[in-house]
Amino acid sequence: MKYTKFANTNIELSKIGLGCMGMSAAYGEDKDDKESIATLERSIELGINFWDTADIYGKGVNEELISQVLKNNRDKIFIATKFGFRMPNDTGNSFSGDIYIDCSPKHIKEAVEKSLKRLKVDVIDLYYAHRIDPNIPLEDTIGAMSELVKEGKIKYLGLSECTADELKKAHDIHPISALQSEYSLLYREVEKEILPLTKKLEITFVPFAPLGRGLMSNKLDISSLSNNDFRKNLPRYKGEYLENNMKLSQALEELAINKNATTAQLAIAWVIAQSDNIIPIPGTKKRKYLESNVGSVNLNLDSSDLEKIEDILKMYPNVGPRYSARENKFVKKS
Repeated sequence: MKYTKFANTNIELSKIGLGCMGMSAAYGEDKDDKESIATLERSIELGINFWDTADIYGKGVNEELISQVLKNNRDKIFIATKFGFRMPNDTGNSFSGDIYIDCSPKHIKEAVEKSLKRLKVDVIDLYYAHRIDPNIPLEDTIGAMSELVKEGKIKYLGLSECTADELKKAHDIHPISALQSEYSLLYREVEKEILPLTKKLEITFVPFAPLGRGLMSNKLDISSLSNNDFRKNLPRYKGEYLENNMKLSQALEELAINKNATTAQLAIAWVIAQSDNIIPIPGTKKRKYLESNVGSVNLNLDSSDLEKIEDILKMYPNVGPRYSARENKFVKKS
């Protein structure tokens, strides 16, 4: 494993983290807690020391699952979780029905206590606002988060899916250490403003879905997705967009084979190669995919490789919006 500095600290984090959402939410009913726990344990063996979760993933179930491994490995893991998404009466499935954003100081104080309890930790290393609440002044949200630092309940602040202006404003109130957003061969909007800004401000950029939620693995069988897998409702998984993305993945596989790598490893390595402040968090609930993903850390892409990838992307530009209308209302850009 290779390691990199976290933000402007002396903390060394693995060059690839582990996204844990799929172990408990979003990707259908194919859940296997035993295999998920084995995957968490294997990640430690492979040198990963950065896990990512959120209170909305399975309505807290994901945090509780992680705690089973975290309790005996607390000194080995830098744990990140998030607050902000809520459901009416906190009922229902986290990826169905009505959800809304609440980043009020009152909710933040309640949410952190629940996450600490579920994770069974005394302090959360990195605490994200999962989205920016349009109904709450940013000063109030960041102010409440900074109070948690003073109280010793969290160490570092993070934001997810914000604009460059929001990031600058928040960073002026209290240092922001991490910015999380989707970033992959299928979604590069962050290259315009967000990624350069994080580098300038010494903020770690944490891309989720670096494989385009599986599309860039060239292994995904769309017909195998269960009815409640939320990807079935995403534009990229339908019609002409899906056809384009399958062809793109297949074209990338040819280059990957020449590099003695898988398409997934190539896609993640491309993300890592874009900036030295990047730590992607590909998600998986199976050891075999985890082990494959880790291989991307040692896949070196030279300028010729990167140019070839750009040429391939130009051939298949019709990747589609990343979210449906329902999910898209929670992000600044599609």
